Amino acid sequence: MISLKLSMENTLMETLGIEVVEAAPDQVTLKMPVDKRTQQPMGYLHGGATVALAESAASIAGFLNIDPNTHQVFGIEINANHIKSTRTGSVYGTARPFHIGKRTMVWEIKVTDEDNELISISRCTVGVVPLKTS
Repeated sequence: MISLKLSMENTLMETLGIEVVEAAPDQVTLKMPVDKRTQQPMGYLHGGATVALAESAASIAGFLNIDPNTHQVFGIEINANHIKSTRTGSVYGTARPFHIGKRTMVWEIKVTDEDNELISISRCTVGVVPLKTS
């Protein structure tokens, strides 16, 4: 596992309470609480929070597969199918690669609950962009 040297301070990840559980080039797992920050008004896990968890996992995974001195990654497309929901506990987003290329990457992200039951499945395409030299 790689030591992740990214600050989550003052980011959406901090706002939603997302924590890094595992960070390696071939798999990233994040944990997010199901609480007032991530629930919809009816008390269930918000689908948008679930997608934010998924894209965050894919983006970190993509970042671990580039040279950050020369490139950056950005999510360019994401889709999600929400299978079930939950009202309490935490959910885990695990990103695994479908494709790791020089200009794009495609990641599958499974979001599960504390009982390892599938909550949502996403696919995220990440663009690999050279850093501007100006």
